[in-house]
Amino acid sequence: MGSSETDDLVQKQSDSSSEKISPITEHHPEKTSCDIIVSQPLEWLRMLCKELNGSFVLGVVFVYGFSQGFAGSFFRVVSDYYWKDVQKVQPSTVQMFIGFYYIPWIMKPLWGLLTDVFPIHGYKRRPYFLLAGILGAVSALIVSTCSKLTVVAAMFCLIGVTAGVAIADVTIDACIAKNSITKPSLAADMQSLCGLCTSVGALLGYSISGMFVHLLGAQGALGLLTIPPLLLILLGFVMYELKTVHSSDKRKTIDKVRNAMGGICKTIKWPQVWKPSLYMYLSLALSISTHEGQFYWYTDPKAGPAFSQEFVGMIFAMGALASIAGVLIYHKLLKDYPFRNLLFFAQLLYAVSGMLDLIFILRWNLLLGIPDYIFVVMEESCSRIISKIRWMPMIVLSTKLCPLGIEGTFFALLMCIDSLGSLTAKWSGGVVLHLLNVTRTDFTNLWLAVFIKTLLSIGTLGLIFLVPKAEQSDVMLPSDMLNKYTRVETEEEGLQLAAIDGKAEAQYDG
Repeated sequence: MGSSETDDLVQKQSDSSSEKISPITEHHPEKTSCDIIVSQPLEWLRMLCKELNGSFVLGVVFVYGFSQGFAGSFFRVVSDYYWKDVQKVQPSTVQMFIGFYYIPWIMKPLWGLLTDVFPIHGYKRRPYFLLAGILGAVSALIVSTCSKLTVVAAMFCLIGVTAGVAIADVTIDACIAKNSITKPSLAADMQSLCGLCTSVGALLGYSISGMFVHLLGAQGALGLLTIPPLLLILLGFVMYELKTVHSSDKRKTIDKVRNAMGGICKTIKWPQVWKPSLYMYLSLALSISTHEGQFYWYTDPKAGPAFSQEFVGMIFAMGALASIAGVLIYHKLLKDYPFRNLLFFAQLLYAVSGMLDLIFILRWNLLLGIPDYIFVVMEESCSRIISKIRWMPMIVLSTKLCPLGIEGTFFALLMCIDSLGSLTAKWSGGVVLHLLNVTRTDFTNLWLAVFIKTLLSIGTLGLIFLVPKAEQSDVMLPSDMLNKYTRVETEEEGLQLAAIDGKAEAQYDG
């Protein structure tokens, strides 16, 4: 669909919505605001299914809702208890272990290259959903059923679980990146759908995680992580994709790989690409993680507030609910703001929200008369709303930096950069916790680790000049680069969309 058609569609929707205000109120007085709240999301989903293909929307729900949202949140709580209660590892060590979870995400360019260049039996997407599901299900089954696993064996199994999620993620992201380029007006809507699915799935995962840890133990609860991979296997069978007419000529395959690598190298050299990519890495890397130290403190009966397993899950569940609010705030109010302005204020709020952690650890909330269980929910909710508002424009920006034809590989590269930033944050936080001697029972210097984290977040504001001033609906790359690596999509891709009309290019002020 071209830009003119998109404008017509938006205008029609706007006109129709304005026309409905008074007539519906007059002729159908029984229609309530609750009906409108329910009908608007359904109409939005129907529009996405019509414009983008229903199986694509189903893929987003399965991958982002169940695989990343539900499994990711459930995994976070249960694995923390697994390391603490089953393996009995120090918090700084667990912080380092969590960094290894990002290895499959750092390998996303490899997964992206495979999905773009190496079809399996003529299909570029469906086989990789099957692979991701099998890998995740087997890994979760082993770690949940085999008793007396060594630390190394348990680590490999948990990495296998995250690898399944990463492969599925890069496969669906290839479709998202392409759709964001060919239909830029829907880029923010697609990211809103992804964020909404992730948040709803996370709400469910966090809500039941503590209960299952209490009923089955940490190791037994990990067995529930076999369900989302089974849905990925189902997706591999039901997702609509035309069969690729794939040549068996090895020379052509090598040429495709060479062209893809060349396209990546040329694209990443553009200031419109490497500057925001550098900002995304540094903003994540400087936000060092002290989560494990805080988790051990949360559950400590002497030094901390001694939260129960169920309440820990509910804390994160409220955070997931707040993430949904963050997605809605972004979608309704912030998706039309320029990238630089939005990311500056989002980063500023993120740094300020870090002070809430410091207040809680120093127990100043008790001096203010706010009980622990109320304050921690307030702190988690504020943090998650701001984090979601900070994260979503960065993802939208990433989708707009991908040239057609290698969109899966290049978007995977950008997400690899983000994963490197998260890995750096996890390991840096582990080093800080170790240097400050934060252990399973000694939390004397935990406040200092959180204070250092807050200072680094404030320092990130000095890097905002790396972010373009472009609008979120702008086309970021020159039109010749967008079309340079495009293949004949009618033969190779079943999720194709119409070409972009016009040559709108974003202004970049660095």
